[in-house]
Amino acid sequence: MSKPSKSEFGPEGLASVPSHSQGEVHIDTERAHDAVFGEITEDGPNYRNLGWLGTVALMMKTQIGLGVLSIPAAFDALGVVPDWIFVAGSAMLGISIGLNSVSTHATCTAVFVAVAAIVSFLLSSIRTLNHISWLAWLGVVSILIAVLMVTIAVGLQDRPAAAPQEGHWVSDFKITNNPSFPEASVALSSIVFAYAGTPSFFSIVAEMRDPTQFTRSLITCQTVVTIFYIVIGCVMYYYCGSYVASPALGSAGGNIKRISYGIALPGLMVTSVLVTHIAAKYMLVRLLRNSKHLTANTLTHWGTWLGCTFGISLISYIVASAIPAFSSLVSLLGALMGTFLTFHSMGCAWFFDNWSVSERTPRWYAMCVFAIFVLVSGTFLMISGTYGSILDIIKVYRSLGGYGAWTCVDNSGSV
Repeated sequence: MSKPSKSEFGPEGLASVPSHSQGEVHIDTERAHDAVFGEITEDGPNYRNLGWLGTVALMMKTQIGLGVLSIPAAFDALGVVPDWIFVAGSAMLGISIGLNSVSTHATCTAVFVAVAAIVSFLLSSIRTLNHISWLAWLGVVSILIAVLMVTIAVGLQDRPAAAPQEGHWVSDFKITNNPSFPEASVALSSIVFAYAGTPSFFSIVAEMRDPTQFTRSLITCQTVVTIFYIVIGCVMYYYCGSYVASPALGSAGGNIKRISYGIALPGLMVTSVLVTHIAAKYMLVRLLRNSKHLTANTLTHWGTWLGCTFGISLISYIVASAIPAFSSLVSLLGALMGTFLTFHSMGCAWFFDNWSVSERTPRWYAMCVFAIFVLVSGTFLMISGTYGSILDIIKVYRSLGGYGAWTCVDNSGSV
């Protein structure tokens, strides 16, 4: 190797050396290529601008929300696009319950559901998750404060709001229970629904600036969510027993319910916004993939995007109005949609990734058995949970206190 000449030294006295790279690197400051969104330019939205803390907030908000409000009731019983549409409908139904509680049923319930759908459409039309992540933080904090306030209140009060108000009362919580098959199926479906936000993680990681930080966000999210579910579910069920409400915010009486729903409303709204946005983003990418309109501010881009968010909001509104019983809708979603996305998709994904491996070790066979178990258990929960949920919905419609589709009847129990 020849010694570099004096003319080859730079101003800092460092000599230039040849590159050992096997290829060339072309840097374009105005254009980047993404496997999901294609060419990302300065003329359109930057989909890849989500930090890991924003990712944690979005993931937690897809988990903590409607799910935690059904967990205590599940304790009592036991001792992809269409899916998100139904989840958004459930969120709109939760918002209508909150508005009825805060306003003491100031107007027709169908009006409140429509208001939830309109606000959800407007906010979900924000094009990137990076600009929605601050809403996720607001939603997580509001839900946490509201649920913790109700949990503390039921511990301090003499008895839950639905319990007999005369005479001595002791919580009738059970370490184990003997539910009927439909009751157990509905309760299990509610728990599945509480964790059914995981399919949204694929959409969230696709917009991270640094996807290698996804594991950090995932561990943080699932640890906090699991601890929160266990603590809230156990404490609230311990003090309320069979008189726990679903949604759980109604367990501590009228005044606490109005205050807690007032605090939780932003969180309930953000849930609807997020799931509508994620479902619309799925549709947008598939409709405009491999075209310049996906990442450019063209008329086609805006028309398609707003059409997706509006269409999903409209269908979700119809779902929320057609099944106005919160617990029944949550359990139906958990059984019919949650199991398919959280059980079946994961089991099938393992076989897709690992079936063609060159060497099948004992670990491979063990994972194969586990994947089969996941698929079988998911199928069982889907069938049994759907059966139990349908029976529960029929029971609501037939009961004296039941209410039909597009009803004006108060669905919060405030009046």
